[in-house]
Amino acid sequence: MTSATSVQNGSSARGARRRPPAPRPTPPERRRGRAIAAARRSATRSAAVALALCMVWSVVMDERVSAACWREPVIGVVVDPFRPPPCPWCAGNRGLEYRTAPGGRVRSVAAGTVAFSGAVAGTRYVVVTLASGWKVTYGRLAGTAVARGDRVVAGAVVGTVGRAFFFGLRVGGSYVDPAPHLGRLVGRPRLIPLDGGPPRPAPPPMLRCRE
Repeated sequence: MTSATSVQNGSSARGARRRPPAPRPTPPERRRGRAIAAARRSATRSAAVALALCMVWSVVMDERVSAACWREPVIGVVVDPFRPPPCPWCAGNRGLEYRTAPGGRVRSVAAGTVAFSGAVAGTRYVVVTLASGWKVTYGRLAGTAVARGDRVVAGAVVGTVGRAFFFGLRVGGSYVDPAPHLGRLVGRPRLIPLDGGPPRPAPPPMLRCRE
């Protein structure tokens, strides 16, 4: 009898030590929890959309960079290619140096707005900002034909050269090699009739840049 009573008392003691079940959330608490979960899901979706837009914009900019193909701004020979300096103040060549014939015309490679036209330390420059935000520099000019604020089209004369000419390109504030964007005119294939008839006129040459 004593043993049974002890067992019962022990069971009762263990039951008394058990923690009571947590109270079920009230309806307002449930609504608050659902609102927090919905806000988290919305923030996650917004972050995913922002990341996707950034990736698309990056692809678009890459396509713009690869699609830019221009005719050379002057008739001349490149005697010093682009040599990026190891630091912003270090020596290097931030563009292309040409050897040119005095009096030659300098033509704009693309349409844009003249951001600068004048002399820096005795050397004349013209800087044109393109619609993409790129800045094209025409330097070591013997004379200028445009003023700040002028709008120019591709092929427009922006100045004349002496015996040397500098051509530079800035993308996002950094100098980059403009050589890949300068193309050459190449002939296009055409079909020749097999019946002995007169051939069609040749199509105009196509500008092709270095891949």
